[in-house]
Amino acid sequence: MSLNRHQIREEAFQALFALQTNPDTDLTTIYQSIPHHDRKEIPSYLQTLVKGVTKHQEELDQEISSLLATGWTIERIAKPDLVILRLGLYEIQYVDDVPAAVAINEALELTKTFSNDKSRRFINGALGKFEQEQA
Repeated sequence: MSLNRHQIREEAFQALFALQTNPDTDLTTIYQSIPHHDRKEIPSYLQTLVKGVTKHQEELDQEISSLLATGWTIERIAKPDLVILRLGLYEIQYVDDVPAAVAINEALELTKTFSNDKSRRFINGALGKFEQEQA
């Protein structure tokens, strides 16, 4: 059974969150620990997202910092929200076949699953601001 991109994004969130919690963990171990990851083959889009966000994390974090309200720092963002923002920004900036609106919508869907309504408004505002600045 192959996963759709939304399911892959959920797995990417889980992998990135696990990596953030324990940066020295092997990616294969993380992939195998994801609850519904019972496949032998790791989807290439999952690898693209996890490796891409990891590789570009420093610049993604700088971008996120620039989107925050005055007085806010990236350290104040809840860890799940930070991972979702990184994923959304990564897709907007580096994945050519994902329109910005789709990346933002997917980030909001992840927030419904892994965070809360207040965070959803925050993430929508931050990613929307980023998209407007790029236009």
